[in-house]
Amino acid sequence: MSRKIRVLVVDDSALVRKVLTEILGSAPDIEVVGTAQDPYVARERIKSLDPDVLTLDVEMPRMDGLTFLRNLMRLRPMPVVMVSSLTARGADVTLQALELGAVDFVTKPTLDVSRTLGEYSRELIDKVRMAAGARLRSPARLAAPPPKYSVDEVVPPRPAGRWRTTDRMMAIGASTGGTEAVKEVLMALPADCPAVVIAQHIPPGFSKAWADRMDRQTRLVVREAEDGDRLVNGHVFIAPGDHHLLVVRDGARYVCRLSQAEPVNRHRPSVDVLFRSVLQSAGTNACAALLTGMGADGAQGLKELHDVGVFTIAQDEATSVVWGMPGEAIKRGGASAVLPLREVAGALLKAASS
Repeated sequence: MSRKIRVLVVDDSALVRKVLTEILGSAPDIEVVGTAQDPYVARERIKSLDPDVLTLDVEMPRMDGLTFLRNLMRLRPMPVVMVSSLTARGADVTLQALELGAVDFVTKPTLDVSRTLGEYSRELIDKVRMAAGARLRSPARLAAPPPKYSVDEVVPPRPAGRWRTTDRMMAIGASTGGTEAVKEVLMALPADCPAVVIAQHIPPGFSKAWADRMDRQTRLVVREAEDGDRLVNGHVFIAPGDHHLLVVRDGARYVCRLSQAEPVNRHRPSVDVLFRSVLQSAGTNACAALLTGMGADGAQGLKELHDVGVFTIAQDEATSVVWGMPGEAIKRGGASAVLPLREVAGALLKAASS
């Protein structure tokens, strides 16, 4: 048998330490080797216990989580999953932590056993497993009809147009590691680039904070999408947490539509939903990129775009934090190009101008 994933839980709340320890300990391939109530204790236990993954509270006494994370990534880089409160400050600090090198984050457990703790447990275990393997950054016959899959409930399939107009758009999907990957792409785009629509797996409350940070750090106007927003050049529209983002035609214009239909591939927003809507509304007026992320959301949508002639990009394995979504898209034959992250923006611009 392979060795279990060794986890150190760092949180100032004894109750949260207990809950996280019990959840992670229920997984047969994970072992919680210790806990710590603050960064000073954590520093000593990292030395003595040599964990594979750290769960780290965002806000703690004696030394805040960001200061500790900054020192950790400089002196002893290791996979870190942040545990964040559902507050504006918690969201902002968590996004800073992802910039510093944290692999992913979960929100604080609500302790609502009957309704949410089961789903929370699955999310936490999945993210710790993913973090343990993450890269730290320093036909001739008549074919049967394609099987229906969950995105069909939100955006029913129909023939997509191959038209070309002067109104172009770029669609981007991402998950684990995506907040930083998307930022790198957006920072390389000019202020007058075609409109960009983004589905990033992110919970409510965090998507607006992330959009605001991107608005400050790039030359583009970045906003959390609202229902009815018109797509215009130089603007970026990010799917709000817990909402699917779709692009639809309104006469000669493209507009954003939000939906709280059922999650697709366990996600809302779903990349597949966004990509399918872009396919139906824009056809080959669009180009698309699927970046780093755990799972397969967006892989089928990217293939559907590719199959009608849309230029599609999958991020390469070497620059992905987790090569799940783009790797699956490549397996399905959905990528026109497989590129390192630094080349994605340029390739999207070239495709949008051709």
